[in-house]
Amino acid sequence: MSRRPPRLLIFAITVTGILNNTLLGPSIPDILDDFGAGASAAGLIVAAGSLPGIVVAPVIGLLADRYGRRIVLTPCLATFGTFGLATALAPTLEVMIATRLLQGFGTAGLINLAVVLISDHWDGDARTALIGRNAAVLTLGLALAPALGGLVSDALGWRAALLLYAIGLPMSALVWRVLEADRPTSQETVGEQVRAARTAVGNPVVKASLGSGILVFVLIFGGFLTTFPVHLEEVFGLSASARGLLIAVPAATASLIAFNLGRIRARWSMRALLIAAGVSYVTAFAGIASAGTIVVVVVACMLYGLGEGVFIPSLQDAVAGAAPPERRGAVLAVWVGAARLGQTLGPLLAGGALALTSTTGVFVLGVGVALILLAAQVLGPIGRSPVPAPARR
Repeated sequence: MSRRPPRLLIFAITVTGILNNTLLGPSIPDILDDFGAGASAAGLIVAAGSLPGIVVAPVIGLLADRYGRRIVLTPCLATFGTFGLATALAPTLEVMIATRLLQGFGTAGLINLAVVLISDHWDGDARTALIGRNAAVLTLGLALAPALGGLVSDALGWRAALLLYAIGLPMSALVWRVLEADRPTSQETVGEQVRAARTAVGNPVVKASLGSGILVFVLIFGGFLTTFPVHLEEVFGLSASARGLLIAVPAATASLIAFNLGRIRARWSMRALLIAAGVSYVTAFAGIASAGTIVVVVVACMLYGLGEGVFIPSLQDAVAGAAPPERRGAVLAVWVGAARLGQTLGPLLAGGALALTSTTGVFVLGVGVALILLAAQVLGPIGRSPVPAPARR
C-alpha cells in the first residue's frame, strides 16, 4: 500500500468541491437583482455549476483509475479556481452561466476523488469511519460556506464572496506536491476498462445508491439551496447574512451524525439509519412548508441536517464497499455523476416550480420527493445484507 495521504488534505479537497454552489446560495437574490433577472433564473445559475458533472464525473473516474489520482485531481482543482474567479467577475448573467458551466468541469471530480483516496488507503470499519468524518466535513461545509458567503456578500458585495473560489488554485499546487505519483500498471484497453466498470455499476446496491443519490441531491440543491434562500427573503424578509446563518443550521445535526457514523453503525444497521433519514427529510420539508415562525424553521432545518448526515456518507460507503478496488474511481465517479444529475435537476425543477407556484408550494413538492426516497430505503437492497469489502490485489 502506498503512503496514506494526510486526512486534512482529503478534507480540504472535499470542502473545495462543495463550494461551487454553497458559496453562491445566499447571494442568489442579490445576483438576480443586479442582473435584472426573475426568480426562475436562480435554477439556471445553480444548475450550471452541476450540469457538466453528470457526464464529466464518470470520465474523470475512469481517467483516475487509468492514469492515477494525482494527475487527474490537480487540473480539476486548477480549473475550478480559474473559472470560479471568472464567475466572480462576470459582467452579465449569460457570461456567469457560461463560466459556471466551465467551473463545473473542474468541480466534477473533487468529491468523488476525495472518497476514492479514502477507499484506496483504508478498509472496513476504518473506511466507514473516515468516510463518515469526510461527510461531516462536507455537511459542515454545506452549512458554513453559505454563512461565510452571506457575510462577505453583505459586507463587500456578492462578487467579493465569489472571489473565494480562488482557493482552487493553491489547492491544486498543494495536491501535486503532497500526493504520491500513482499511475496504475494495468495494460487493459479503454474498452475493457469501460466494460468492466459498467459491470461493477450493475451491482444492485450500487444501482440503488445511484437512484437514492439523485433524489437526495434533488432535495438538497433544489429544495434547500435554491428555494430556501428565496423563501427566507419572501416569507420572512431576511438579509443575505441572516439567510446564510439559517442555511448553516443543519450543520449541527448533520456533522454530529456523520462524524460519529462509525460508532452509530456499530449499534444500528445501515438500512435502519437510511429509513430514519428518510423520515427526517419528510418531516423537515413539511415543517418548512408550514412554518410561521423562525423557531419552527430552525427545528425543521435540524431534522433536515440529520437526514443529510446519514444519507451522504452511508450511500458513499455502500458504493465503496460494493466496488472492486481497481474500479473504485470509476464506480464512485458514476455515483457522483448521479449526484450531479440530482444537483442539476433539483435547481431546474425548483426554478420551474417557482415560476408556477410559491416557495411554500415547492417545499410541499419536496415532501413528495422525500416520500419516494423513504420508500426506496424501505423496499430497496441497501443495507439488507452486509457487503464485504473486496480483497486487495
